[in-house]
Amino acid sequence: MKLDPFYLIVDDVAWLRRLLPVGVKLVQLRVKDRPDEEIREQVVTAKALCARAGACLIVNDYWRMALDEGCDFVHLGQSDLDEADVPALKRAGVRIGISTHSHEELERALTFGPDYVALGPIYPTTLKVMPWAPQGLARISEWKARVAPIPLVAIGGLTIERLPGVFNAGADSAAVVSDVLRHATPELRAREWIDASREARPAALPPVR
Repeated sequence: MKLDPFYLIVDDVAWLRRLLPVGVKLVQLRVKDRPDEEIREQVVTAKALCARAGACLIVNDYWRMALDEGCDFVHLGQSDLDEADVPALKRAGVRIGISTHSHEELERALTFGPDYVALGPIYPTTLKVMPWAPQGLARISEWKARVAPIPLVAIGGLTIERLPGVFNAGADSAAVVSDVLRHATPELRAREWIDASREARPAALPPVR
């Protein structure tokens, strides 16, 4: 499986209406602290918008909801693995990405047969307080050697200037949140990321659908 090199993470479906038209092809919907009905509406709308744009939607955390609504990709954190019915997801053909931050978490993630593994934070990030020190480029190379041919997603403190180093170290996709969503012109910044990611990783194939 190949992932698009630019992996956008958004906290509200409204971002998809703005950013899918500029060419985003891989997006995670990560909605927090809202009523279940509102989150379900977000998932349903996101699924429709991504299908129309030919983009791959990944639903964060809410695996039951994703399963119910016929979504085909979920992202699970380590705590999600405590309760997620991974066999049920796999029987339904739902692909799974898993977050990792340590060797122990990587070992655990690999036992679930993930469709990609995420590593972070690569660099210091202001998005949220992280209990892990920045992983650095060498850790990307180490993780890639362990997980290949499973795609590796790098996340945390990434910038366009850091993209060549991230891909050269072995990452297949670069996940971005604040550098786009907090930018003065998110649409322009997303387009810059799309262009830069394809230049930094020219062997990238069309996004997985």
